[in-house]
Amino acid sequence: MGMVRFDAYTLLLQGDGLFDFLDGLSTNLVSQSCTTVFTDRTAKIIDVCEIIAIDSRVALVGYAPNKENVVHHLSERLLGRPITITDISHLNHVYIGTGDDETPENATVHQSHFGILYVVSTTSDYTASWDMDSWNEHRIEHCIPFHGHEITSRVHPLACGLGDLVHPNKGCYIGQEILTRMRSRGKQGHRLEVRDNPTDNVTTLGSTRSLCIVRDQ
Repeated sequence: MGMVRFDAYTLLLQGDGLFDFLDGLSTNLVSQSCTTVFTDRTAKIIDVCEIIAIDSRVALVGYAPNKENVVHHLSERLLGRPITITDISHLNHVYIGTGDDETPENATVHQSHFGILYVVSTTSDYTASWDMDSWNEHRIEHCIPFHGHEITSRVHPLACGLGDLVHPNKGCYIGQEILTRMRSRGKQGHRLEVRDNPTDNVTTLGSTRSLCIVRDQ
């Protein structure tokens, strides 16, 4: 199949209680490597991040345009915890795809909600086998939302196809009350669909079909 270069940042978190700290701020249950969502007080998305355990440290991979907001969101809530956050984006390239390509040498491999993710040293000569159009066609076929298209700061995770990343039995994270209320009432406002072209409310335009965020009836 294929692999595309992901416009990503990489942060390295070190210290005690990393999983507990991240779990208390995100929609998914963070007890090991996973994909999760950071939301604001209105349950809108700050970023969707990959949590990657590396020995006693954690690598946090997200969408590059959201880096400053995520660093601010985490730093504001450290509250004296012995945790440091280091930006190592300049040392790494990130790729994501179907996992059928040859694994880059010395890559960190992670099972993301969106596919197989590889964190690769910038010194590597590895190149993507897909362009963004190919990745988008794959996403449309499998109804996979992605950064900068369906996933933006204007929506909450239930509206853009990320319901699987909102753990049903978690509480006490920022935005939790709103998301829980939406689920309990069966009213999330919008949902992600694949529709044949031409259509309205397109978030990712494909050759014959598109991803759309449409209002619940």
